[in-house]
Amino acid sequence: MARLDGGFFLRDTVEAARDLLGRYLVRETEEGLIVCRVTETEAYVGAVDKACHAYGGRMTERTRTLYAAPGTIYVYLIYGMYHCLNVVTEAEGAAAAVLIRGGEIVYGEDRAAARRFGVPAAALTPAQRRIFSDGPGKLCKALGIDRSLNGLPAASSPLYFSDGLPELGLPPRREGLPFRTGRRIGIDYAQEAADFPWRFWLA
Repeated sequence: MARLDGGFFLRDTVEAARDLLGRYLVRETEEGLIVCRVTETEAYVGAVDKACHAYGGRMTERTRTLYAAPGTIYVYLIYGMYHCLNVVTEAEGAAAAVLIRGGEIVYGEDRAAARRFGVPAAALTPAQRRIFSDGPGKLCKALGIDRSLNGLPAASSPLYFSDGLPELGLPPRREGLPFRTGRRIGIDYAQEAADFPWRFWLA
């Protein structure tokens, strides 16, 4: 399975956030693979973005990973209970990343359903299916993503991105996918940065 390496993420964060739409997020587990098609992302750029954890050069134990090499996994905890998955972008030291806000489980659905709801996929209700992995915390729970993955390079870790997985019947990402753009969610405190149109989702 071809993995997207650091070279893919060594570029403008907003561009990377758009270009991750439709690509695959792969999680290797002891039970087998879980694959998610990325459907929603947000860009965060420390140099200009008051919503970014590293705005103004802020360096803490949590934000240290944001300064790592492009393609590094950045996982943090919110509200003391929900994990959020990001991947570092731009040059090392730039403190920028893309948040994976949501996705569609396309392989290993039973494994994901067991993590998310404790039941096999066939037992999911229509309501559970609608909210399966449509938020950053929900996605991380379904894929078993936690802080143990923080700081690992996606190109050589049990969690990585891929353009296509033909061996699993998942075709390469189609170019020109229609998407929409809007304000990011839950950052009203970020003054002017709250209005940056840096959230992207498949139409």
